[in-house]
Amino acid sequence: MSEFTEFSLLASIIDRVSLKGYKQPTPIQKACIPALIDGNDLLGIAQTGTGKTAAFSLPIINKFGQNKIDIKAKSTRSLILTPTRELASQIMQNIDDYADGLGLKTKVVYGGVGRQAQVDAIALGLDILVATPGRLLDLMATGDINFQALEVFVLDEADTMLDMGFFNDVQSIISSLPKQRQTLLFSATMPTEIEILAQAILNHPTKVQIAAETVTIDLVNQSVYHLDKSNKVPLLFNILENPDFEKVLIFCKTKYGADIIVKELEKASITAASLHSGKTQAVREEALQNFKASTLRVLVATDVAARGIDVDNITLVVNYNLPEDPRNYIHRIGRTARAGKSGMAISFAVENDIRQLTNIENSIGQVIPVITQQPFHKEFSKAPIQSKKKKPAVKTSKKTNRSRTKRK
Repeated sequence: MSEFTEFSLLASIIDRVSLKGYKQPTPIQKACIPALIDGNDLLGIAQTGTGKTAAFSLPIINKFGQNKIDIKAKSTRSLILTPTRELASQIMQNIDDYADGLGLKTKVVYGGVGRQAQVDAIALGLDILVATPGRLLDLMATGDINFQALEVFVLDEADTMLDMGFFNDVQSIISSLPKQRQTLLFSATMPTEIEILAQAILNHPTKVQIAAETVTIDLVNQSVYHLDKSNKVPLLFNILENPDFEKVLIFCKTKYGADIIVKELEKASITAASLHSGKTQAVREEALQNFKASTLRVLVATDVAARGIDVDNITLVVNYNLPEDPRNYIHRIGRTARAGKSGMAISFAVENDIRQLTNIENSIGQVIPVITQQPFHKEFSKAPIQSKKKKPAVKTSKKTNRSRTKRK
């Protein structure tokens, strides 16, 4: 029997969750779902890959499934705001799976595609709207959506919104929402700007924190390969000779670099595609679907485009280029440790990367083992990392020092 029965969820939701293969709630789901069913605001500090989409969407679906209403034209009962098209699409797919059979009206809206179908869907009224900031502001400017009936607002990946330059857009959208609502804010990190925003929009929130180290260290077998830059492609081919690596995700720094890697792989008769902002939305969606269906063995992505990659059974993540921001390292390797499964992550490091590698190791509080038994190994000297204490896996608390009048 599914352990999701411990929550006060509709039977149809539990059935759908079971059909997706979920047997045991993740830590963030255990902490979030009861608090959200009770109607609390919530501050969630967690990486992608921890199960947070189900953590926030199941209570919303349950609430609307139990309390169906006639929805006014051009309005929505809930808004889920997320930074990228891929992530928005992924969230919508999961919600539609969880809500199947309940008759809820849902829609995802983002740029890069025609807007008329989106306008037509919103005109009928929605229970759940998933949106990216740019297209949503466009729809607001033309009067094609209003938030008079909004009950729940979810701000997902808040720190990514900040990093991508969407923060002013987010604040503009929030200023148009009704003050009386349930608000959920999720972020992998808490820079000062996000802390200030959380204080402004959350009312007595339940706080849930999932330590990034738990996801990274416990579930992913990490290693680093030292080499010259000219040997990266040959080393990649050497690694891909292992037939156990059936579904491989490669991260690189630039759009141009991603396309070059794909060309090299295709020359070697390895099925591959690139995923980055230079591709049309239709091409990006096709690449992601083919990767999910395993008709592509390798997907090569940049960090921004990878925010929507929620794919089961990725056997290997390769950091072809190390991320400049150490926080992205944890996000990247977490693509291969989904729903409690283990995974493998290999990072390439040339001599100029050693400072970045040390910063990553300082961030996660451990030394990543160097694999010397590989055909292109090169010796580098490296400074020792700083010690770092692990945080508890989950923290929950209730804040009680603010009133709802502080909403903005």
